[in-house]
Amino acid sequence: MFISDLFEETYFAISANKTRSGLTILGIVIGIGSVIAMISIGQGASGQIQSSIEGLGSNLLTIMPGVVQPGRGIVSSGRGAAETLKNEDIEVLRSIAGVAYISPELQRRFQIVSPAGNNTNSTIIGATAEYPLVKNVSVEQGSFILENQLRSMSRVAVLGPTVAKDLFADSDPIGKTIRINKVNFKVIGVLQAKGGAGFFNPDDIVLVPLTTMQKILAGADFLSTIAISVQEKNLMSQVQDEAVVALSVKHRVDPQNPDFSILSQADILGALTQITDTFTIFLAAVAGISLIVGGIGIMNMMMTTVTERTREIGLRKAIGAKRLDISLQFLAEAVMLTFLGGAVGIILGAGLAYGVTFFTGMATKISLFSIILAFSVSAGIGIAFGYWPAQKAAKLNPIEALRYE
Repeated sequence: MFISDLFEETYFAISANKTRSGLTILGIVIGIGSVIAMISIGQGASGQIQSSIEGLGSNLLTIMPGVVQPGRGIVSSGRGAAETLKNEDIEVLRSIAGVAYISPELQRRFQIVSPAGNNTNSTIIGATAEYPLVKNVSVEQGSFILENQLRSMSRVAVLGPTVAKDLFADSDPIGKTIRINKVNFKVIGVLQAKGGAGFFNPDDIVLVPLTTMQKILAGADFLSTIAISVQEKNLMSQVQDEAVVALSVKHRVDPQNPDFSILSQADILGALTQITDTFTIFLAAVAGISLIVGGIGIMNMMMTTVTERTREIGLRKAIGAKRLDISLQFLAEAVMLTFLGGAVGIILGAGLAYGVTFFTGMATKISLFSIILAFSVSAGIGIAFGYWPAQKAAKLNPIEALRYE
């Protein structure tokens, strides 16, 4: 049997009952579309997380109190770990070779009120003048916190663009007064917008001098985090190891079991990517169940087709058709059904992905890998679920088939 004859027979067989063929491939369409949509959303989320993490700072190391344990987050190590980072640790870290800038921080959430009565609840960060250099942020209006404002515990604030919008709408906030936890602060600057980073929105913050935060707002002498910008990327692991040793000596703890944790950008990115990859695989697997249902539907249709065309099979065999010809004919019909379902499913999946981006703003990414996977899965389902009906048709006895009513 020539290839052209095989395609012609396959086309006529499928188009003979368009409604049944359409309903049969519906399961494949839904399955392929769902899988592509889930993979696209997962890859888009991973890309967004990566760009957000990289946008938080260059060659960044983050020191946190407590111990990071897989699956448990930050927990106490039994030595009062929640308050182990102190101002004195900054000078210890500054003496390490390869450290470019250091940004100690103390974070709290407070209610903020504008003179017009607008209010919002946001993250207040006590920071130093090196914060913009470490966290890769820039001031769009006004100025940032200066060293003399740190020394004098000035009540000044730099607003993130989201907070500025919530409190002052479209008016200029520079020079105006806001109340943070019932304390008046003068707005001296507004940050440039960076966009949300998933777990943290750098636009929805207010920055105040670290000394003001510790003495006036929070009443605490410890730090929430210490961020370190390393001079070169290839020095990251060296600086991280030396920081562990230096802080362990300062805190008088075992370096193998310290009361703090140091995370690099790669550590944070790896953990978040692993989470998104796991959820993507899980959701794609759930969506893939419909592919199995669709494959069973194709097998059921092909079995019905074999029964309906028994006399045709007998006639073909009687005039010289071989078992291979009959088997290829029915197998080609099954594969064609799944390919048609795969093609429509790719269009559906792309539409779903773009729809998610359009309506929710969530980034999606349709990759060549997902399209190749869709066609491979389609072909595999066609072969797997079309093989048995094709073999059953090929093994029919021509005499009994001709007698079939």
